[in-house]
Amino acid sequence: MSRPDRLRQMRTIDWADGAIEIIDQTALPGELRILRLTTVADLVAAIRSLAVRGAPALGVAGAFGVALAARQFATDERARADAVHLVERARPTAVNLARGARRAAARLAAGPDAVLAEACAVRDEEIAASAAMATLGADLIVELCGARPRLLTHCNTGGLAAVTGGTALGVVTELHRRGALAGVIASETRPLLQGARLTAWELREAGIDFRVAVDSAGPFLLARGEADAVILGADRICANGDVINKVGSYAHALGARRAGLPFVVVAPESTVDLDTPAGAAVEIEDRGAAEVTEYSAAVNPAFDVTPHDLVTAIVTDRRVVRLDRGERL
Repeated sequence: MSRPDRLRQMRTIDWADGAIEIIDQTALPGELRILRLTTVADLVAAIRSLAVRGAPALGVAGAFGVALAARQFATDERARADAVHLVERARPTAVNLARGARRAAARLAAGPDAVLAEACAVRDEEIAASAAMATLGADLIVELCGARPRLLTHCNTGGLAAVTGGTALGVVTELHRRGALAGVIASETRPLLQGARLTAWELREAGIDFRVAVDSAGPFLLARGEADAVILGADRICANGDVINKVGSYAHALGARRAGLPFVVVAPESTVDLDTPAGAAVEIEDRGAAEVTEYSAAVNPAFDVTPHDLVTAIVTDRRVVRLDRGERL
């Protein structure tokens, strides 16, 4: 099996023999390690440590977490409810986690098997969504940029962030498959280097030419003409089109606007949150000073808000919304 085929068939998260199995993203790129999570506490720890991350993958994790709770606390309704709440709130910014957990929890009265069936449906829908986004997004990028564009991406949006395929990086991979990609700049993504560690690993596995750039260089590289568009994912898309994504996204959006380049967001419909009117209403997770420095106080937001007026288009698994043309979600 070729490396690209192996990557497409790997699942970041799945259910196996009564437990959740995940690729431990904290071990990459040095080691491809599979973790087996048998309790809700195991899952919550994995989510908080970023062993599993990415909006679609977190939605599946939330659903599977409730399936674990349904089995672990089958005879203790109070403990089960507490466990579901812990899963929902393991990380506050991405909408998919709580949404996946609540969807599975709606089946608790029907028993553990019904909960697991719903969780597996969430997984399967995210797999299908990745395939649909890859096609819609690749078509849009060619429309916006012409043949063989050079793309700048931020954070990690491949199969590691989903189940298979991915969001923005799924589009990149589809363009590569078509022979319609000239190259990729992957921003390193501070503070946890998810671009330099995870995106670089996925691009290398897929055989795609790329370079890693420090985050602060992104807007300058765009101004210098080294990319034709910015393409990235989202952890939440608000009703007005504001995009919540890994910190640094806003700077890339400003750089793209200044350079006159498209800024394209790729995320499944499960990430669109019509109940949240705008980015100002979203709780932005702070990861704490220890991830940045041991010598002084620090502010360490994990995400930022890109205003909708800087976004060219939002691609989901069902539609392309051209915000630059006044279209709305």
